[in-house]
Amino acid sequence: MTGRFITVEGTEGVGKSTNLAFIEGFLRSRAIDVITTREPGGTPLAEELRELLLAKREEPVDACAELLMVFAARAQHLNQLVAPALARGQWVLCDRFTDATYAYQGAGRGLSLETISKLEFLVQGSLQPDITVWLDIDVRLGLERARARADLDRFEEEDVSFFERVRAGYRARAEEAPARFCRINAGQPLARVQADIQRALEAFL
Repeated sequence: MTGRFITVEGTEGVGKSTNLAFIEGFLRSRAIDVITTREPGGTPLAEELRELLLAKREEPVDACAELLMVFAARAQHLNQLVAPALARGQWVLCDRFTDATYAYQGAGRGLSLETISKLEFLVQGSLQPDITVWLDIDVRLGLERARARADLDRFEEEDVSFFERVRAGYRARAEEAPARFCRINAGQPLARVQADIQRALEAFL
């Protein structure tokens, strides 16, 4: 029996960590065997690549180099963790996946969507999430939340216009796959956000 693949997407400050924990708890309460992971990351090598991607540095990071590191981490993650878990019948809950690449490296950095699509097919073939929970928020509110909590990584230091493009990229992805995407207004109080998430998951189940 093949497991199910759930991804959670969103820009900075949407509350992904809190809501991932909520989703994991919801699934476990229904006796679902779930693994929670993240991208970039999820395996030792992929986590090392994540550190390289997020680290602030004096040398400018070429957008194409960034894209290739993302997919290198994804290839390792999929082959070592995600695909084996799904084949065992486990559910996989992932903090970001390829939609983030289209949003951040595509819409945000301006890289070719065709190039991203080719890399997507090379690395993951036909694999797509069964459902994507998109935590959507006003960019300025999200950045205000993100910048209040900790030191910023290389992505979080980008300006508002970058994140506006990223948000538009997510919107475009949601419009292309409305049956898979579930948009959640993450600007609401947490209790309402999680009530909306639970309704979406109950419908999915």
